[in-house]
Amino acid sequence: MRASAPEGFAKALRAIPLGTSVGRVESIRYTATRSDFNNGRSIKLVAEALDQSDYVSLNFYDLESGGQLAPCEMQHDKVVDFIMAYCPETETSY
Repeated sequence: MRASAPEGFAKALRAIPLGTSVGRVESIRYTATRSDFNNGRSIKLVAEALDQSDYVSLNFYDLESGGQLAPCEMQHDKVVDFIMAYCPETETSY
C-alpha cells in the first residue's frame, strides 16, 4: 500500500549510491541495492543486513502530487526509519 513519504525521505533515499553498496544503521552493516527508473522518478531499494538479521525493500514514486512510498510487505515506519538512519560507507570492504 502506498503512503506519502515524509519530509526529507526522497533526499535521504537518493543519498544512497546507485547500484550495490554497503552502509550502516547503528551497528548493523547492510548491503543496499538502489535502482532508478523513469529518469529517477521511480526508485527501488532492497537492503539486507550482512548478519542476515534484517531485510528492507521498497519502491518510491516521485509524483507531481508528492512522493509516494510503497514498502514491500513490511511496515511503512520500518522503511522510513531505515532510510532516514542509513549511512553509506565511503569505502567498501565486504
